[in-house]
Amino acid sequence: MLHLAQVQKQEPSGEPQLRLLARQDFETAWVVIAETPVIPSSEAGAWNDGVLVLVDLSPTHQVLSVKDATKWVVSLVSDYLTSGITPAFLAQEKERIEQGLQSVTLEKQELARKTLELEARREEIQRLLEQRDQDDKEE
Repeated sequence: MLHLAQVQKQEPSGEPQLRLLARQDFETAWVVIAETPVIPSSEAGAWNDGVLVLVDLSPTHQVLSVKDATKWVVSLVSDYLTSGITPAFLAQEKERIEQGLQSVTLEKQELARKTLELEARREEIQRLLEQRDQDDKEE
């Protein structure tokens, strides 16, 4: 699983570590890790302290690969932030979509109510027609 991490170098004798900051849940969905775990990693030794890296971890949190995150971060800035897609914009869009869904739900409920009313009227008309036919036969 892909993670965004920050390289942390301990004392000169200590092993370098990776502080996990976020993980990829889907191709375009990332989740910030609240309690940032630290993983010892000899692969992080090639990087300077504080550098952001993309880390591919196995399910048992073994480091499979480490690569520089600079191009990835610049790509995010280029794709999203320069086009006005900000967290505030996304929050507004989410709210707009939720309001639209509520409106559609209300319209669906109103349509269902009207359908029931029409069905009740149809049955009443059918009953009246049958009653008229019976009255005509009796005359």
